[in-house]
Amino acid sequence: MNAAILARADDGAHEPALQPALRECVVRAVRRYLADVESQPGESLHALVMGEVEAPLLREVMAWYDGNQSRAAAALGINRATLRKKLQQYGLAN
Repeated sequence: MNAAILARADDGAHEPALQPALRECVVRAVRRYLADVESQPGESLHALVMGEVEAPLLREVMAWYDGNQSRAAAALGINRATLRKKLQQYGLAN
């Protein structure tokens, strides 16, 4: 997926179509999670969400770019060393 699709327009007037859909998925998932645990998450909610979202994000971007870490890192807006570290962290490194 192109990084421009995920980028938010500064004025909000030209917001890409996919960003609201992604935002709504997050809103629904967080609301459901909080309702399920009755607003008392057992760990840092931020760490929990990032742990659940980051691994599939990395996996899908790497697949999209056929394993090319340089192109995937550029699309994600991170440097290649950071991408490699994150791939190892989630057991996604080759």
